Amino acid sequence: MAQNVTNVAQVEEVSSTRRVIAASSVGTLIEWYDFYIFGTLAKIISEQFFPKDNPTAALLATLATFAAGFVIRPFGALFFGRLGDLIGRKYTFLVTLVIMGGSTFAIGLVPGYKTIGFAAPAIVFVLRLLQGLALGGEYGGAATYVAEHSPEGKRGFWTSFIQTTATLGLFLALGIILIVRQTLGIEVFNDWGWRIPFILSVFLVGISVFIRMKMSESPLFAKMKKEGKTSANPLAESFQKKDNLKMVLVALLGATAGQGVVWYTGQFYALSFLQNACNIEFVQSNIIISVALLIGTPFFIVFGALSDKIGRKYIMMAGMLIAVISYRPIYTIMYSDANLKTKEAIEDKTVIKVKNEVKGADSLITTVTTKEFTDGTKFKETVKKKFPVDAELKAAMPKDKLKPETKKEVTLPQDLFYKMIGLVLIQVLFVTMVYGPIAAFLVEIFPTRIRYTSMSLPYHIGNGVFGGLVPLISTRLVEFTRPAPGAPPADPLFGLWYPIIIAAVCFVIGMLYISNKTNNLDTE
Repeated sequence: MAQNVTNVAQVEEVSSTRRVIAASSVGTLIEWYDFYIFGTLAKIISEQFFPKDNPTAALLATLATFAAGFVIRPFGALFFGRLGDLIGRKYTFLVTLVIMGGSTFAIGLVPGYKTIGFAAPAIVFVLRLLQGLALGGEYGGAATYVAEHSPEGKRGFWTSFIQTTATLGLFLALGIILIVRQTLGIEVFNDWGWRIPFILSVFLVGISVFIRMKMSESPLFAKMKKEGKTSANPLAESFQKKDNLKMVLVALLGATAGQGVVWYTGQFYALSFLQNACNIEFVQSNIIISVALLIGTPFFIVFGALSDKIGRKYIMMAGMLIAVISYRPIYTIMYSDANLKTKEAIEDKTVIKVKNEVKGADSLITTVTTKEFTDGTKFKETVKKKFPVDAELKAAMPKDKLKPETKKEVTLPQDLFYKMIGLVLIQVLFVTMVYGPIAAFLVEIFPTRIRYTSMSLPYHIGNGVFGGLVPLISTRLVEFTRPAPGAPPADPLFGLWYPIIIAAVCFVIGMLYISNKTNNLDTE
């Protein structure tokens, strides 16, 4: 009889934990979706909210706006982390969800640069900051909440489900973008259809808010609050006490900074590299990333569960080390497979189409060149020239206004397409190694009374600053190798040195100062 009662209690505990994980994961997934549709649509957003005179400058400005959302995340971690340690986990990350959803919805409604000028990028920048603040409070709350519900010996396994949400959020963003784009067509999508994924988020957030409203508070925090043991000043206790500050720095410089750059290189920089350096066609590049993410995502749970058995440290450190060694060879192959200079063209299949349109006072000449290569690769180049029909106006117009708008698209044959998926999948596996165990690692090294605040800051500096700046810094580093505007870069892989150096430094510090032991969560 007693055995039956014990079994029933264990089943109820597992069922309760699953409900907690499901509710936390759905909300966190939606927040990541909201955050990542901006980065996924960076190229289109650069055309909508910035002047088109200099496409490279517009893309860099968009990436800077994207990065601003990451840089602000540590401030959100401090603000909402403090609230979470003072009033509770549940209500704090409920608020962050509403702020994130509202900001994303608003981005979908902001008029473009043509309509309101520089006010457009300014408004988007502010909304992006709100997104970053909200996300700064979301992850720490969700990870802490799940960890404080998890049974001993399974914390890595249960918290790894939260780790999947960032990748699944990106996967969801890519999926919805592709569906909308294919449904509306390229021209309509680039014109206004790109707004739909932003606007749709309001319905997803509404569902998530409804689910989270039914959640109860973390049992460890509820017990501590009932006993009057909560921290009166979580910020001071987290960062003014020497021992705790030391653990914050070890967590940042020995784990989360390296994890952050590996995460964003393996997913975001990989997509940016495919589209901008390799010129892979939009749909094909997104499918490559999506399939790699779909195959790789279960490994977050595999490595999270494995960390319960052998410890968190060596799995995370191995992921960083392998990434450091492998990045340049992997990206060399990716670039080589898409490089048309190494391929032989089928000249008799080259087609050139010229279309001349007159729209109002402007003449628009569109030249489309398509080529096929012996290995099955296809190339399409679209050049658009726009100038006044009136000869005098045309003569008086500055030369930079007459610059043609050029778009290059490479479509890989089936064998290289699958090979590219494999190369991105390898990078995603690095991501799962460094990211799968990290939530359990972070919650275990800080006490309950200041856990939300203490773990949120190193996580969001590591991911938001070190990791979030990967696309911007790496793209900028490649630009430094460009001998002249418009010329190809001398080293298209030069941007990889940023994540390689950060991950290498983090590996050394982590090996020296991080313990491989898993710890019990206390209630103090």
